[in-house]
Amino acid sequence: MDSNLLKVFAAVAEKKSISLGAKKLKVTQTNVSLRIKQLEKNLGFELFHRVPKGVLLTKEGERLLPIAKEIVDKVKEAQNQIRNIKKQDNLIIASTYSNTKMRLIPLLKKLNEDYPNIKLEVITNNTIAIKQMIVEYKVDIAFINNEPTHEDIALLKRFENELLFVESKKKCSRNTILGHQDICAFFNGAKKYYEHLGIEDYETLELANFEVILACIELGMGSTLLPKSIVKKYGYLSKVKTTPVSNEIVDIPTCMVCRKDNIPKIGNYLKKLELEI
Repeated sequence: MDSNLLKVFAAVAEKKSISLGAKKLKVTQTNVSLRIKQLEKNLGFELFHRVPKGVLLTKEGERLLPIAKEIVDKVKEAQNQIRNIKKQDNLIIASTYSNTKMRLIPLLKKLNEDYPNIKLEVITNNTIAIKQMIVEYKVDIAFINNEPTHEDIALLKRFENELLFVESKKKCSRNTILGHQDICAFFNGAKKYYEHLGIEDYETLELANFEVILACIELGMGSTLLPKSIVKKYGYLSKVKTTPVSNEIVDIPTCMVCRKDNIPKIGNYLKKLELEI
């Protein structure tokens, strides 16, 4: 049975008038009359007595009314639940350590402005661990370095990074590469850049975080490759020597990704998102 016909029937029964029922439903009186006739034809009995001041329920109509109301209410409840399903209630976001300042914090600020009711959870880790969390449905979206190659991971948005080769102003520091972790994309990007420079004889040193790396570079302990945004955010642009690195030599974009079969409900919003860094 068509729930829309029952909705019309219930509205007319409540108002005891076809014209007032039509007004409540915001449709024409003719439309309501046709729908009532259609319902009566489907059921095989009349639902209303037509009287000069409006309509009155027949005995059959009186029996149908509570059933019709229950069905209409159930349909309305189901529609509301579906609308809620379509809303993004919570979002688990993972980010590499390098992208916390570059992309994660600006994203959190934007989401707080545009979707204040979404509950946000944040995880930081390296790219390898984050990819696994995406595949295992443990996070909804993530910032990783370089475009994903895993068959189950989809690219939502690619952000270009302006890369700098960073070294000390005090003396030549090209015998040691400083990096966060051996699996860090920028650490490995620095090694690739050294190859481009023809430097084969060098050492590597892992340090706790990017601020420590930049402080050590200022002191002349080594060099590295980092996005300009990181060097700028830690206040080292004027403290160290920087050389722009073409993405034809080293290309390390930041990529916002998700699982292909678990695209967030705000996926279109995220694909169009611009983040100030």
